[in-house]
Amino acid sequence: MEIRSFGVVGAGQMGSGIAQVAAASGLDVVMSDINDDCTARGVQSIEKNLQRSVDKGKLDQETCRAIRGRISTTTRLTDLAGVDFVVEAAVEMEELKFGLFRELDTVCPDHVILATNTSSIPIGRIGAQTKRPEKVIGMHFMNPVPVMKLVEVIRGLRTSEETFALTWSLSERFGKTPAEAGDYPGFLANRILMPMINEAIFCLYQGVGKPEDIDTVMKLGMNHPMGPLALADLIGLDTCLAIMETLYDGFKDSKYRPCPLLRKYVEAGWFGRKSGRGFYQY
Repeated sequence: MEIRSFGVVGAGQMGSGIAQVAAASGLDVVMSDINDDCTARGVQSIEKNLQRSVDKGKLDQETCRAIRGRISTTTRLTDLAGVDFVVEAAVEMEELKFGLFRELDTVCPDHVILATNTSSIPIGRIGAQTKRPEKVIGMHFMNPVPVMKLVEVIRGLRTSEETFALTWSLSERFGKTPAEAGDYPGFLANRILMPMINEAIFCLYQGVGKPEDIDTVMKLGMNHPMGPLALADLIGLDTCLAIMETLYDGFKDSKYRPCPLLRKYVEAGWFGRKSGRGFYQY
């Protein structure tokens, strides 16, 4: 099946980035969210990213305008009825994603693949909300999407080989390097990354080090481009907590228990960069 049009559910940091790379690959993109303010912020983020590429000499203005011109927005999921492939990039809340997939299953024609950008929720569980589990797959992009090369491709127990092959090919069309991960909580990336971030938070919680020292050790000692606490702020502490809870609920192993300090920050509304305060102030 040839993919000509592409739908994105969610116009936040991840959704807008996915929309941008899809449009840059030549696809017509429909990006949806719950209201016009959300879609406007998504478009603003895309335009900012594109202009930055122009300023760096990576794109010319004509190409930039062409990419932007392939992206339309909507606040109605029914407007995704005409696309060939959908990626859901809503917040990491299981019931919200379940509801979206039940609705997309009704709205989209039977041939349409429904992918999810979930960072931790098992694909089989999401696919079970639909009448097309063979066409449900995980397509987990990394943040920031236009820059990061990796896409985790995760097939559920009932995902077809055709769906997997098409999603893999589409990832490559987007200029990404796909990697296959098994359908377990957290997949590969976050099953490895999030416990490391959680342990860094425990080091802060227990007074082992200050945020700057913890991040410096990991940057200079382990050659990480960004320290774990700064990275948590970039990802969003609410998202980190949601992933840790998914890991803990899925494996029932105490090594995945979220640090109490992480929960405390989230409950206080300190989500990281997007709220202006996390382990650092912005």
